[in-house]
Amino acid sequence: MRASLRGHGPMADDEAEPDVDIEALQQQLADFQVEQFVLSAASTLASLAFAKLERDDLPQAKKAIDTLAALTPHVEGPVAGDIRTALTNLQVAYAEAAAR
Repeated sequence: MRASLRGHGPMADDEAEPDVDIEALQQQLADFQVEQFVLSAASTLASLAFAKLERDDLPQAKKAIDTLAALTPHVEGPVAGDIRTALTNLQVAYAEAAAR
């Protein structure tokens, strides 16, 4: 099944847009391992939290840290320890920033 995105969004109808192979996308999604996604999300959240702390955006940093804390038990494999360490470092950095 192919779907065209033509005529939708900010692009004009005369601009070329790629057709989207919905079945291929569904197959790619089905082949994706949940563990890969959890690790990717955890890594992204850790980076985001550090960036928010550097900018003193404490509410956003806390949200990212709390979400990372919820994901951490689901991270498996050799990087699980690294994610837990990052979470601990973020929690300490947040506590220090909030105390200022």
